[in-house]
Amino acid sequence: MDLQLTGKRAFVSGSTQGIGYAIARALLGEGVAVVINGRSAGRAQDAVRQLEAEVPGAEVSAIVADFADPAQVRRLLVELGDVDILVNNVGVFELAAFDAITDEEWQRYLDVNLMSGVRLSRQVLGGMLTRGWGRIIFVSSESGVNVPADMLHYGVTKAGMLALGNGLAKLTRGTGVTVNTILGGPTFSDGVAATVTRFAAAQAMEPADLKAAIIDGNQTSLLQRFIEPEEIAHLALYLASPLSSATNGAALRADGGVLTTLT
Repeated sequence: MDLQLTGKRAFVSGSTQGIGYAIARALLGEGVAVVINGRSAGRAQDAVRQLEAEVPGAEVSAIVADFADPAQVRRLLVELGDVDILVNNVGVFELAAFDAITDEEWQRYLDVNLMSGVRLSRQVLGGMLTRGWGRIIFVSSESGVNVPADMLHYGVTKAGMLALGNGLAKLTRGTGVTVNTILGGPTFSDGVAATVTRFAAAQAMEPADLKAAIIDGNQTSLLQRFIEPEEIAHLALYLASPLSSATNGAALRADGGVLTTLT
């Protein structure tokens, strides 16, 4: 299927690994010029080289910036230029007791998980509207709907992404610009894999055994396994394409059936 994306330009935040990397690779495979992003110059350039090897002829570059640092974000916005597709993917997560989360940590989560999308969307939306076409995609989580008690700061910021995406879509009325949100389920990204390995070591378990135990303990999952980053990327690729023109202001699930509500 031709997704009609050849010649478009995209920016994917937080894309040196995991879901963001998978989305960048999928876009490159459809002829999109992609700007990736990470906090480390070394990792960003490694990711560029890896993508070039995996997608021959790919037009890929990187802008290094930590979204927790306002000065770095301002520099990124100056360097970015016009994009046709914005994927707000960058995010941080961790297990934490509510009374142990400091104000500083709350602010870091808000800056990275939520305000990154605010700042990037504000930068590119006007140009999209002027040109008459564009796609803004938020990579949220089922945790933004069913907020976990042991990751309140994460869930709250992911809920904020849902509200932001819905509100921004109302600014695109009657245009060729759309804004949508992906509700991802438990995904075995690099960050999750590292967390599983760390917790497994602390419990003297094999990572594979802990991974299986996590899935076994999820009573609502219909998929009965972790989602792969590429599976989230497939939905992002569709939402980035002109074929998704009738989908706007929506929250689309790629959650493996974890959420039990109808809407």
